[in-house]
Amino acid sequence: MKKLFVAVALAGGILFQSCKKDNNNNNGSSAQNAQMSIRLTDAPGDYDAVNVNIQSISVNHETKGWIDIPVQRPGMYNLLDLRNGTDVLLCQGDIPPGRINQIRLTLGSGNTVMVKGMVYELNTPSAEESGLKLNVDQSLDANTAYSFWLDFDAGKSVVETGSGKYMLKPVIRSYTQLTDGRIKGYFSFLYPGTIVYAINGADTFSTYPDKSGSFMFCGLPEANYTLHIETASTLTLDVPGVAVKFGSVTDVGVLTLRP
Repeated sequence: MKKLFVAVALAGGILFQSCKKDNNNNNGSSAQNAQMSIRLTDAPGDYDAVNVNIQSISVNHETKGWIDIPVQRPGMYNLLDLRNGTDVLLCQGDIPPGRINQIRLTLGSGNTVMVKGMVYELNTPSAEESGLKLNVDQSLDANTAYSFWLDFDAGKSVVETGSGKYMLKPVIRSYTQLTDGRIKGYFSFLYPGTIVYAINGADTFSTYPDKSGSFMFCGLPEANYTLHIETASTLTLDVPGVAVKFGSVTDVGVLTLRP
Protein backbone atom coordinates (compact mmCIF):
# COMPACT_ATOMS: atom_id res chain seq x y z
CA MET A 1 0.00 0.00 0.00
CA LYS A 2 2.84 2.38 0.78
CA LYS A 3 4.62 1.76 -2.48
CA LEU A 4 5.04 5.23 -3.97
CA PHE A 5 4.59 6.12 -7.63
CA VAL A 6 7.99 6.75 -9.15
CA ALA A 7 8.76 8.38 -12.50
CA VAL A 8 10.99 6.15 -14.61
CA ALA A 9 14.54 7.56 -14.51
CA LEU A 10 16.69 6.97 -17.57
CA ALA A 11 20.48 7.02 -17.61
CA GLY A 12 21.37 10.69 -17.68
CA GLY A 13 17.74 11.77 -17.81
CA ILE A 14 14.15 11.25 -16.85
CA LEU A 15 11.22 9.86 -18.77
CA PHE A 16 8.94 12.79 -19.45
CA GLN A 17 5.22 12.60 -20.19
CA SER A 18 4.39 14.44 -23.41
CA CYS A 19 2.58 17.74 -23.27
CA LYS A 20 -0.61 18.43 -25.17
CA LYS A 21 -2.25 21.64 -26.32
CA ASP A 22 -3.64 23.74 -23.48
CA ASN A 23 -5.56 26.29 -25.56
CA ASN A 24 -5.62 28.12 -28.86
CA ASN A 25 -4.61 31.51 -27.45
CA ASN A 26 -1.05 32.54 -28.24
CA ASN A 27 -0.91 34.82 -25.15
CA GLY A 28 1.24 37.34 -26.97
CA SER A 29 3.73 34.97 -28.60
CA SER A 30 5.39 36.05 -31.85
CA ALA A 31 3.48 35.33 -35.05
CA GLN A 32 3.96 31.81 -36.43
CA ASN A 33 5.59 30.58 -33.21
CA ALA A 34 4.32 28.38 -30.41
CA GLN A 35 4.55 29.57 -26.82
CA MET A 36 5.92 27.23 -24.19
CA SER A 37 5.89 27.74 -20.43
CA ILE A 38 7.37 25.50 -17.75
CA ARG A 39 6.28 25.63 -14.10
CA LEU A 40 7.80 23.96 -11.06
CA THR A 41 5.84 22.24 -8.32
CA ASP A 42 6.69 19.61 -5.70
CA ALA A 43 5.65 16.20 -4.44
CA PRO A 44 6.82 16.88 -0.87
CA GLY A 45 9.22 14.87 1.26
CA ASP A 46 9.71 14.62 5.00
CA TYR A 47 12.38 17.33 5.21
CA ASP A 48 12.56 20.87 6.59
CA ALA A 49 13.74 22.26 3.23
CA VAL A 50 15.12 21.07 -0.11
CA ASN A 51 16.91 23.92 -1.91
CA VAL A 52 17.64 23.38 -5.61
CA ASN A 53 19.68 25.83 -7.70
CA ILE A 54 17.99 26.05 -11.13
CA GLN A 55 20.17 27.86 -13.66
CA SER A 56 18.96 27.18 -17.20
CA ILE A 57 16.36 25.40 -19.33
CA SER A 58 16.53 24.57 -23.02
CA VAL A 59 14.54 22.45 -25.45
CA ASN A 60 15.85 20.31 -28.32
CA HIS A 61 13.97 21.12 -31.55
CA GLU A 62 13.95 18.68 -34.46
CA THR A 63 15.36 21.24 -36.93
CA LYS A 64 16.66 24.12 -34.78
CA GLY A 65 18.69 22.13 -32.25
CA TRP A 66 18.91 23.36 -28.66
CA ILE A 67 16.88 26.51 -27.93
CA ASP A 68 17.38 28.31 -24.62
CA ILE A 69 14.33 29.52 -22.71
CA PRO A 70 15.77 31.93 -20.12
CA VAL A 71 14.84 31.14 -16.52
CA GLN A 72 13.02 34.14 -15.13
CA ARG A 73 14.74 33.91 -11.76
CA PRO A 74 17.85 31.72 -11.81
CA GLY A 75 18.89 30.55 -8.37
CA MET A 76 17.59 28.68 -5.36
CA TYR A 77 14.08 27.25 -5.08
CA ASN A 78 12.92 25.54 -1.90
CA LEU A 79 10.84 22.67 -3.25
CA LEU A 80 8.87 22.45 -0.02
CA ASP A 81 7.43 25.91 -0.70
CA LEU A 82 5.80 24.44 -3.82
CA ARG A 83 3.35 21.86 -2.55
CA ASN A 84 -0.40 21.33 -2.29
CA GLY A 85 -1.14 23.06 -5.60
CA THR A 86 1.44 25.85 -5.34
CA ASP A 87 3.76 26.33 -8.32
CA VAL A 88 6.15 28.89 -9.77
CA LEU A 89 6.77 29.90 -13.39
CA LEU A 90 10.34 28.96 -14.31
CA CYS A 91 10.40 30.13 -17.91
CA GLN A 92 8.29 31.12 -20.88
CA GLY A 93 9.27 31.69 -24.47
CA ASP A 94 8.52 31.36 -28.16
CA ILE A 95 9.46 28.12 -29.93
CA PRO A 96 9.29 27.55 -33.72
CA PRO A 97 6.61 25.08 -34.82
CA GLY A 98 7.78 21.49 -35.05
CA ARG A 99 8.63 18.60 -32.79
CA ILE A 100 10.68 18.82 -29.60
CA ASN A 101 12.27 15.67 -28.20
CA GLN A 102 14.12 16.78 -25.06
CA ILE A 103 14.12 19.41 -22.33
CA ARG A 104 17.40 20.09 -20.54
CA LEU A 105 17.29 21.36 -16.95
CA THR A 106 20.68 22.52 -15.64
CA LEU A 107 21.30 22.87 -11.92
CA GLY A 108 23.98 24.95 -10.26
CA SER A 109 26.04 24.22 -7.16
CA GLY A 110 25.08 24.74 -3.54
CA ASN A 111 21.99 22.51 -3.47
CA THR A 112 21.09 21.62 0.13
CA VAL A 113 18.66 19.67 2.27
CA MET A 114 17.65 20.58 5.82
CA VAL A 115 16.93 17.64 8.13
CA LYS A 116 15.81 18.31 11.71
CA GLY A 117 17.32 21.78 11.60
CA MET A 118 20.66 20.66 10.17
CA VAL A 119 21.71 21.71 6.65
CA TYR A 120 23.52 19.17 4.44
CA GLU A 121 25.04 19.55 0.98
CA LEU A 122 23.28 17.74 -1.87
CA ASN A 123 25.80 16.24 -4.29
CA THR A 124 24.49 16.54 -7.89
CA PRO A 125 27.43 15.83 -10.22
CA SER A 126 25.64 14.82 -13.43
CA ALA A 127 23.15 17.69 -13.30
CA GLU A 128 25.88 20.26 -12.75
CA GLU A 129 28.07 18.97 -15.60
CA SER A 130 25.66 18.57 -18.50
CA GLY A 131 22.09 19.13 -17.30
CA LEU A 132 19.21 16.75 -16.77
CA LYS A 133 17.90 15.45 -20.09
CA LEU A 134 14.13 15.10 -19.98
CA ASN A 135 12.81 13.02 -22.87
CA VAL A 136 9.72 14.38 -24.62
CA ASP A 137 8.00 13.73 -27.93
CA GLN A 138 5.70 16.65 -28.59
CA SER A 139 4.69 18.47 -31.76
CA LEU A 140 4.20 22.23 -31.33
CA ASP A 141 1.78 24.16 -33.56
CA ALA A 142 2.08 27.85 -34.41
CA ASN A 143 -0.02 30.33 -32.42
CA THR A 144 -0.70 27.78 -29.68
CA ALA A 145 0.28 27.92 -25.99
CA TYR A 146 1.70 24.86 -24.23
CA SER A 147 2.23 24.53 -20.48
CA PHE A 148 4.29 21.92 -18.65
CA TRP A 149 4.37 21.34 -14.92
CA LEU A 150 7.51 19.70 -13.49
CA ASP A 151 6.53 17.85 -10.32
CA PHE A 152 9.88 17.54 -8.54
CA ASP A 153 9.49 14.69 -6.06
CA ALA A 154 11.58 15.87 -3.09
CA GLY A 155 11.00 12.67 -1.12
CA LYS A 156 12.29 10.43 -3.92
CA SER A 157 14.97 12.78 -5.23
CA VAL A 158 16.96 13.14 -2.00
CA VAL A 159 18.97 10.01 -1.20
CA GLU A 160 20.81 9.55 2.08
CA THR A 161 24.16 7.88 1.38
CA GLY A 162 25.25 7.51 5.02
CA SER A 163 27.51 9.40 7.45
CA GLY A 164 25.38 12.52 7.14
CA LYS A 165 25.78 12.75 3.36
CA TYR A 166 22.98 13.23 0.84
CA MET A 167 22.73 13.06 -2.95
CA LEU A 168 20.22 14.64 -5.32
CA LYS A 169 18.95 12.14 -7.92
CA PRO A 170 16.01 14.02 -9.43
CA VAL A 171 12.73 12.17 -9.94
CA ILE A 172 10.34 14.39 -11.87
CA ARG A 173 6.76 13.71 -12.96
CA SER A 174 5.17 15.97 -15.55
CA TYR A 175 1.60 16.85 -16.37
CA THR A 176 -0.29 19.41 -18.42
CA GLN A 177 -3.55 21.31 -18.12
CA LEU A 178 -5.22 18.52 -20.10
CA THR A 179 -3.77 15.74 -17.92
CA ASP A 180 -4.28 17.37 -14.53
CA GLY A 181 -6.68 15.66 -12.13
CA ARG A 182 -6.77 16.96 -8.56
CA ILE A 183 -7.95 15.95 -5.09
CA LYS A 184 -8.18 18.38 -2.21
CA GLY A 185 -9.30 18.15 1.39
CA TYR A 186 -8.89 19.53 4.88
CA PHE A 187 -8.30 18.07 8.34
CA SER A 188 -10.41 19.38 11.22
CA PHE A 189 -7.48 18.64 13.54
CA LEU A 190 -3.97 17.98 12.28
CA TYR A 191 -2.08 15.28 14.15
CA PRO A 192 1.75 15.30 14.05
CA GLY A 193 3.29 13.30 11.21
CA THR A 194 0.13 13.18 9.10
CA ILE A 195 0.69 11.87 5.57
CA VAL A 196 -1.97 11.32 2.88
CA TYR A 197 -1.75 8.63 0.19
CA ALA A 198 -3.86 8.54 -3.00
CA ILE A 199 -3.94 4.91 -4.14
CA ASN A 200 -5.03 3.61 -7.53
CA GLY A 201 -4.10 -0.03 -8.02
CA ALA A 202 -0.31 -0.28 -8.13
CA ASP A 203 0.16 3.53 -8.28
CA THR A 204 0.42 5.44 -5.03
CA PHE A 205 0.93 9.19 -4.64
CA SER A 206 1.64 10.93 -1.33
CA THR A 207 1.53 14.41 0.17
CA TYR A 208 1.76 16.17 3.52
CA PRO A 209 -0.91 18.65 4.67
CA ASP A 210 0.19 22.23 5.28
CA LYS A 211 0.03 23.85 8.71
CA SER A 212 -3.61 24.80 8.23
CA GLY A 213 -4.56 21.16 7.63
CA SER A 214 -5.19 21.54 3.88
CA PHE A 215 -3.81 19.17 1.25
CA MET A 216 -3.99 18.81 -2.52
CA PHE A 217 -2.83 16.26 -5.10
CA CYS A 218 -2.12 17.60 -8.61
CA GLY A 219 -1.51 15.91 -11.94
CA LEU A 220 -3.31 12.67 -11.05
CA PRO A 221 -4.38 10.30 -13.86
CA GLU A 222 -8.10 9.75 -14.29
CA ALA A 223 -9.20 6.91 -12.00
CA ASN A 224 -10.98 6.05 -8.78
CA TYR A 225 -8.72 6.46 -5.75
CA THR A 226 -8.69 5.46 -2.11
CA LEU A 227 -7.25 8.04 0.27
CA HIS A 228 -5.26 6.43 3.07
CA ILE A 229 -4.20 8.68 5.94
CA GLU A 230 -1.59 7.82 8.57
CA THR A 231 -0.18 9.75 11.52
CA ALA A 232 2.87 9.41 13.76
CA SER A 233 0.55 8.19 16.51
CA THR A 234 -0.62 5.26 14.30
CA LEU A 235 -4.09 6.74 13.70
CA THR A 236 -5.41 5.80 10.25
CA LEU A 237 -8.35 6.65 8.02
CA ASP A 238 -9.44 5.33 4.62
CA VAL A 239 -11.67 7.23 2.18
CA PRO A 240 -12.58 4.97 -0.79
CA GLY A 241 -14.21 5.79 -4.11
CA VAL A 242 -12.65 9.21 -4.78
CA ALA A 243 -13.19 9.81 -8.52
CA VAL A 244 -10.67 11.95 -10.42
CA LYS A 245 -11.37 13.55 -13.81
CA PHE A 246 -8.94 15.57 -15.90
CA GLY A 247 -9.43 19.31 -15.62
CA SER A 248 -11.42 19.17 -12.38
CA VAL A 249 -10.82 19.20 -8.63
CA THR A 250 -12.44 16.53 -6.45
CA ASP A 251 -13.11 18.03 -3.01
CA VAL A 252 -13.37 15.40 -0.25
CA GLY A 253 -14.25 18.09 2.29
CA VAL A 254 -13.31 17.98 5.98
CA LEU A 255 -11.69 14.78 7.24
CA THR A 256 -11.59 13.83 10.91
CA LEU A 257 -9.17 11.38 12.49
CA ARG A 258 -10.48 9.81 15.69
CA PRO A 259 -8.34 8.04 18.33
